[in-house]
Amino acid sequence: MADKPLAVVTGVTGYVGGRLVPELLEAGFAVRAVARHPDRLSGRPWVDDVERVEADASELDQIRDALHGADVAYYLIHSLGTGPTFEARDRRTALTFSQAAREAGVGRIVYLGGLSPDDEDLSPHLASRKEVGEILLASGVPTTVLQAAVILGSGSASFEMMRYLTERLPAMTTPRWVDNRVQPIAIRDVLRYLVGSARMPADVSRTFDVGGPDVLTYRDMMQRYAQVAGLPRRRIVSVPVLTPRLSSHWVGLVTPVPSGIARPLVESLQHEVVCKEDDIREYVPDPEDGLVHFETAVSLALQRIHDGEVSTRWSSAAVPGAPSDPLPSDPDWAGGSLYVDERRTFVDAPPAALWEVIRGIGGEGGWYSWSLAWQVRGVLDRLSGGPGLRRGRRDAVDLRVDDAVDFWRVEAVDPGHRLLLRAEMRLPGLAWLELRVDDTSDPGRTHFVQRALFSPQGLTGQAYWWSVKPFHGIVFGGMQRNIREAAETLATDA
Repeated sequence: MADKPLAVVTGVTGYVGGRLVPELLEAGFAVRAVARHPDRLSGRPWVDDVERVEADASELDQIRDALHGADVAYYLIHSLGTGPTFEARDRRTALTFSQAAREAGVGRIVYLGGLSPDDEDLSPHLASRKEVGEILLASGVPTTVLQAAVILGSGSASFEMMRYLTERLPAMTTPRWVDNRVQPIAIRDVLRYLVGSARMPADVSRTFDVGGPDVLTYRDMMQRYAQVAGLPRRRIVSVPVLTPRLSSHWVGLVTPVPSGIARPLVESLQHEVVCKEDDIREYVPDPEDGLVHFETAVSLALQRIHDGEVSTRWSSAAVPGAPSDPLPSDPDWAGGSLYVDERRTFVDAPPAALWEVIRGIGGEGGWYSWSLAWQVRGVLDRLSGGPGLRRGRRDAVDLRVDDAVDFWRVEAVDPGHRLLLRAEMRLPGLAWLELRVDDTSDPGRTHFVQRALFSPQGLTGQAYWWSVKPFHGIVFGGMQRNIREAAETLATDA
């Protein structure tokens, strides 16, 4: 590894970062994966082939140490939030990273930003991404800023938004932005440009527009998606009254993408985003068979979804703030009041059968209890800006730390033994669901432990717990009973 160039990758828990790492390894780089919680990389197929480093990109000393010795550093950090502080946070983190890269002697910075017009007032999301690129270019370190529009790939937020709008709405009323021109790009071409940028000459420091071979309107993209997916032609009528805020709520209700993430995507689509130059080809030539066309990118993405081979999703990144909260299993738990609903039962099935049921929970597998209650809770969560149940799962059976499972996230997974989920629905407090498989002296019998934990915030949190407690017997009791029965049926059929 000593003779290999070193690539440091931030944002490795995100959609692009998680896919870039194996591409860099294949291209002959040694990779250092930087994350605030590197333990959350467990389960990635490449995790044993990289150096994992714990660092926060907004902390100068930490990120400078993490960048030491890097030939190239990938900056794949950007907020998808809409709050009043996300632009300041992005600016501060980019400035810190720039200083750290300069002081650590990094050979090159590579950043993936957003494609934007030059002569328009940009949305806050696009303006922030442009500003971050400018900060990195001014760092004194040779920098490549790649500017892309809609990224097409299984699991990307832009693709999921387009996919579900098209599949679920045979007829729709849409904002005027559906007729703006867009130059989408396949994720595999984005990754090729990112890897190729690492070896640019030292005197190259600039932005590059990157896009696929097709320039389409969003209306065209939905119609072409429908054709590839074997759906009838969609009826699309654009109206001038849907603001970005209303549009994002509409998207949040129809698709798995919550309105908080949909809004910056929708705001970006208000602009025509078409490449103004293709200079990147001088440094990263097109492959022999050319760039990936729209229909091919859609077909490839749908095939991966069908085959259950989606390596990362837009939901790979955790909700901001949540990962730092202490878990009730931590020795230094300091969460104050903690309410626990604990249920234990014996299952007349071996541990493997019970775990098989547990690891498939959520998504299309459901929650093994009062389905109407879960659906209503999901709808209420989406109406309040939460993820609801529509995020589903990355994979039907495989679970990794940090995977989203509907409105939960995997906090810990010990295959065959324990699954801990953290709630990401809107709540006046913190909540977890633990499902545990305990062996017994009888190999054909298993002890199943199920715990729901809630740490309330203020009087509202206290009131919430006691208001829903009467339904725990139906929801959590039914869940345990049905999981037990499913495991026993699975064991009997085996």
